[in-house]
Amino acid sequence: MSQTPRLERLRHFIGELSDLLDRHPDEATLLDQGHTLLHSLVAHDDWLPEALAQPDPARYQQYLLHCDSRQRFSVVSFVWGPGQSTPIHDHRVWGLIGMLRGAEYAQGFTRDAHGALVAQGERLRIDPGHVEAVSPRIGDIHQVSNAFDDRVSISIHVYGANIGAVSRAVYLPDGSEKPFISGYSNSSLPNIWDLSKENPAP
Repeated sequence: MSQTPRLERLRHFIGELSDLLDRHPDEATLLDQGHTLLHSLVAHDDWLPEALAQPDPARYQQYLLHCDSRQRFSVVSFVWGPGQSTPIHDHRVWGLIGMLRGAEYAQGFTRDAHGALVAQGERLRIDPGHVEAVSPRIGDIHQVSNAFDDRVSISIHVYGANIGAVSRAVYLPDGSEKPFISGYSNSSLPNIWDLSKENPAP
């Protein structure tokens, strides 16, 4: 990664996604066209500030990169230490997950006739540049883990709300729910608007 992050990439993504939400607020279009936008962002690993790419030995980190002023969407970096994973959980809103660095596994779940959770299909490996979608409409319950036991992986997630403030749930195998609100791992945001560093005065 270059010494100075290419924050204009993140700024461009945020602007394009905001425009998309203004034009096409329906979820199907958002997921389809948002997939292309996020793919373009994670195709480059030169823009994420190092402070928002740091793992923690105890648990995965969820760093807020941007929240829309109307809380229509949020952008976060998920930083996975070696071997770390989430519990089985949901989102309650649409989401897009793009792999930036390393790799992760995602296992979807659905309920059987008795309400218990069962694995839905094969575990999916997500590699750099790959983008996946979640939502209550298309499948929203999954478990995610770092594909590596010896290095950090980072994915970029976009959600249709201020995800750190959404009341969601983690699940036990019998399908019972435990409510949670994730919050964020950081207390400050990257300054994507200091254009003086990109356009210095002559």
